[in-house]
Amino acid sequence: MENRKNLIFYRGFEDGGLFDDMTWVMEHYQEEAQDGEDVQGMFYQCVSRLLERAASHGFTGNLWQNYIAFLLVNHENAYSRACEIRGAVEGSMNQIAAHDFKILMEYFNFDLTLLNDCFDVDCMDALLHYEGTTRCGREFNRRIRDRIRELAVHLSQARTAEEFGHAVTEFYREFGVGRLGLHKAFRVAHGDQGAQIVPITNIAHVKLDDLVGYELAKKKLIDNTEAFVSGREANNCLLYGDAGTGKSSSIKAIANQYYDRGLRLIEVYKHQFCDLNDIITQIKNRNYRFIIYMDDLSFEEFETEYKYLKAVIEGGLERRPENVLIYATSNRRHLIRENYSDKEETREDMHTSDTVQEKLSLYARFGVTIYYGAPDKKEFQKIVTTLAERHQVKMDTQTLLLEANRWELSHGGLSGRTAQQFIDYLLGQA
Repeated sequence: MENRKNLIFYRGFEDGGLFDDMTWVMEHYQEEAQDGEDVQGMFYQCVSRLLERAASHGFTGNLWQNYIAFLLVNHENAYSRACEIRGAVEGSMNQIAAHDFKILMEYFNFDLTLLNDCFDVDCMDALLHYEGTTRCGREFNRRIRDRIRELAVHLSQARTAEEFGHAVTEFYREFGVGRLGLHKAFRVAHGDQGAQIVPITNIAHVKLDDLVGYELAKKKLIDNTEAFVSGREANNCLLYGDAGTGKSSSIKAIANQYYDRGLRLIEVYKHQFCDLNDIITQIKNRNYRFIIYMDDLSFEEFETEYKYLKAVIEGGLERRPENVLIYATSNRRHLIRENYSDKEETREDMHTSDTVQEKLSLYARFGVTIYYGAPDKKEFQKIVTTLAERHQVKMDTQTLLLEANRWELSHGGLSGRTAQQFIDYLLGQA
């Protein structure tokens, strides 16, 4: 059997201690020089850890093969990063990758019944045909879990190392590699090593069609995003307007719609703007397209974080990477609070026009601005009836609209959010 220490690209799996221990058992279980009890004890530890992975990651079937597939889709190296979203590459790295895939395929296809016979194990069937619960696990949502399972099945069907490598490369082309490949959306956490991009495992699976109305606004957003993911010139985008009109939902829907084409969403809060340059450095050389998402963006007069944002968007010496855009939502068109005193002739600031221009310059850095206005009464009723039909609410139209009118009077007025809350209320009562 080939030795795992001969791996080149696929060395040092993150969270790969289980891989090292299990492959050690496979390599030494027949050697008389090894203490049989030590090898058997290590094997049972590996079984325990595989079962823990099954619970946390939602694996089923052959747990060892699921685990290997999980390691492959998460290992970021020169080969996997080159293949992400783009697919197979040319050059010498293919020969090196083939060397690794030959070794990994041997471990992947190892006949675990040999260990069963050697150690007289009575739980081997659980490893080979594991049946999990209906829950997805803590680490992944159902979509990601199913894709890892499917890759494990494809790898088990590979007859040669070439086919094995092709299945892995196709996965990289279709979904990417590592946390950036598997997940749609991310947040920023600041740890000892600086800003870190952390996956959001439970993003709302909203679609643009779920947002009733706003067809012109949605078209402008789609056109700009389509240009961006297609590699054409695109602009930073500001969605502004009344509260509850679907600005944030539109951006979440964009992330869902273009995920398969390599679009990823990174949510950044106002207090994290000082980390923007660090975040961009981490993503600028990847093959994905990133939208840095800023929700409910606005600044009071005393807040100066917008200066970081201005420099990142346009104005610093380093050009913004082609694979990064900034999308923001706000209830204000002009993002920094202005006072009438800004325009008064008599004030402490001697250069009034300069002060006003300073506050307007952030808004001007968004090349696309999209307005989301509150619906009128007729539009609100259209939203209510559409949502009621979509959720199969059983109520005659006249009663439905009467109750909706009563609801909006005490729940924030006419908006899509109010309509959705009203429908949720009805569903809860039912």
